[in-house]
Amino acid sequence: MDFDFSDDAKTLREQARKLFDERAGPAVARKHIDGDGIDRDLWRTVVELGWTAARVPEAHGGIGLSAEASCVLAEEAGRALAAVPLGSVLAATEALIALGSPEQQARWLPGIADGSVVAVPAWAEGGLSPAKAGASVSGGRISGTKAPVPDLAAAQLAIVSASGPDGVGLYLVDLTGPDVAVEPVETLDLVRRHGGLTLTGAPAEPLGGPSGYHDWLDRAAVLGAFEALGTATAAMDMAVAYAKERVAFGQKIGRYQGVKHKCADMFIKLELARAHALHAAWAMGADAAELRQAASAARVASLDALAFCAEENVQIHGGIGYTWDSDCQFYYRRNRALAAALGSRTFWADRLVRSLEQRNAVAA
Repeated sequence: MDFDFSDDAKTLREQARKLFDERAGPAVARKHIDGDGIDRDLWRTVVELGWTAARVPEAHGGIGLSAEASCVLAEEAGRALAAVPLGSVLAATEALIALGSPEQQARWLPGIADGSVVAVPAWAEGGLSPAKAGASVSGGRISGTKAPVPDLAAAQLAIVSASGPDGVGLYLVDLTGPDVAVEPVETLDLVRRHGGLTLTGAPAEPLGGPSGYHDWLDRAAVLGAFEALGTATAAMDMAVAYAKERVAFGQKIGRYQGVKHKCADMFIKLELARAHALHAAWAMGADAAELRQAASAARVASLDALAFCAEENVQIHGGIGYTWDSDCQFYYRRNRALAAALGSRTFWADRLVRSLEQRNAVAA
């Protein structure tokens, strides 16, 4: 079975990489540290290129591409540390496509496609388990606090996890409506800005049910895995480039065995994570029964690869890697943010084990 991307997806990757190489990256990211984390000019270009419409069906003004398009875009945005809410919009779009009613899709997807609506998932409440939700819904009204929520400052729509009559599910909340308060929240990630969302009886529409919420978690994990892969790849490339240039004791440090081993280990972890991610991308596109298993494995492997590459990048740079002037910090900070973005590694490792147990029980 060929788990590689199609030629169309590879072409999209080349287009995205060219744009982000020209207009994103750590040097550009520094310019947005004191703002809301959104590069408005770059975001307009992203919308004009149709990337926000990539997964939106043609009936709602989109392009109707396959799931691999979202995976490619998430990876390239992560690689460039792009200061745009593309990752959040892609994850929210998957929720609407997979779980939304025809009326909900007709209301929100056209705006997402043309860029007039930025949609963000909001599940976190300071904890690391997506299986729990402090916010609650009663009588079509939602109350609670969600923080940190990435890209919240630019959002008009939030897809919020909350406890309802049948358990934890997803709900659509119009952020321009009543009983909604948004405030900035400081996190380790200096590029992707986060916010706190306080809901005091705001109108909420259910989006699927409890089982739908967990199906969306799997899809969001696949996109998160590709974003982590992109960031890890950039950290590895930065470390390798430095090892080829830095001279110590009369020769390039890349000639030392210890540095060679570090670089080789980064590559091995990345390739293992990429194999899991490609399997998960196939499972998401095919709505395969093994999606939960594949998504969980991709999430765990990508977090391991990102953490290792981000940390080794700092180590290979030596003392300068710990300074404010070094760009190593951006990859390390993004590593810590992504590690908590959709639940901890422990949560997903447990989810992987449970999915394997269920598969083995069925096979028996």
